[in-house]
Amino acid sequence: MAKENHTQYAILGLLTTECRTGYSIKQMIDTSLNHFWKISYGQIYPSLKLLVDKGYASVEPQVQEGKPDKKEYTITAEGQRVLREWIQEPVQQLPVEKNELLLKLFFSRNQDVQDTLDHLEAYREKLTDRYNTYLGIQEMINTQLIEQADAPFWLITLDYGIRITLAAIDWCDETKKTLS
Repeated sequence: MAKENHTQYAILGLLTTECRTGYSIKQMIDTSLNHFWKISYGQIYPSLKLLVDKGYASVEPQVQEGKPDKKEYTITAEGQRVLREWIQEPVQQLPVEKNELLLKLFFSRNQDVQDTLDHLEAYREKLTDRYNTYLGIQEMINTQLIEQADAPFWLITLDYGIRITLAAIDWCDETKKTLS
């Protein structure tokens, strides 16, 4: 069975927010979705074209004075129907995480314990940076975007990231104790 491309659903979902251009979609991806769903810049415009071709989105050129014209995209009623159907489908399987640290740890009897501890500490620092980023995003949503209809859903998605990150920090600390 071919793996389904969920990028089209991510782009459709972004069209239900205030994102209307490829650039604004890219900004939203960089500041929110990329924390849990990777979409490269090179996927955005082909996905938008595909959505327009399928009738899930429409596009209108917008004339800008002194700048090149831009394209504004809008989700169609058919696109909203398809998005709603996809959202209502149960998740079929848990994602498999690719984690280079876990792969290295699996084979770490082949290196000095101190090197493994150093890897864990560096990983913990990255997790702490991520945690602080999430707290900043949470503060921004709570202070600047809380009136938006999507805000409660952004916050519960963010809460998942915060909790997973805190659990991973705790795991690093416990693993370092085990190895020490």
